[in-house]
Amino acid sequence: MNRRVHSKVVKASALERLRDRGVTLEGIAEIVYQMQSPYSTNLTMESCLDSVAAVLDKREIQHAILVGVELDQLAEKNQLSEPLLSIVREDEGLFGCDETLALGSVFGYGSIAVTTFGFLDKHKIGVIKKLDTRKDGPVHTFLDDLVASIAASASSRLAHRIRDEEEAAEAGKEDISDASNQHAG
Repeated sequence: MNRRVHSKVVKASALERLRDRGVTLEGIAEIVYQMQSPYSTNLTMESCLDSVAAVLDKREIQHAILVGVELDQLAEKNQLSEPLLSIVREDEGLFGCDETLALGSVFGYGSIAVTTFGFLDKHKIGVIKKLDTRKDGPVHTFLDDLVASIAASASSRLAHRIRDEEEAAEAGKEDISDASNQHAG
């Protein structure tokens, strides 16, 4: 009989894989802050961290982390068949499966997430750069793109929330202004 794996187990396992590979939520939040701070003067690291945590609550990203890290680890142990082993170990530029896995999870966060992912994939900032530039060490062919995906999704999520908060504040000011105008007339 098939046994369903509880979502708490999946999430804990995905977070453990990130930690084991040297990726912290704070490191991802720093990327989110760097991406969003030009657009929000009141942005805090706490709000960036909250957004990263919310993205990591999604099963799709948890599953992608488990699959991607597993493939990276199998490549480190030479347990993939050729030519896939060489392609993953070398992070060949034309491979694309690593980006495809990561990109799948950003679609749920809209065009901002997609374009931010493209930017992060190209420019490799923060922990993404550290993961991408390790030579003769751990394989992070999939993980660097997954981190970019998480950061891009969290950035988009945050951008939309900030806009919602600004609009709610403006609506509150309009309500107060309308009320004062009614009393003045």
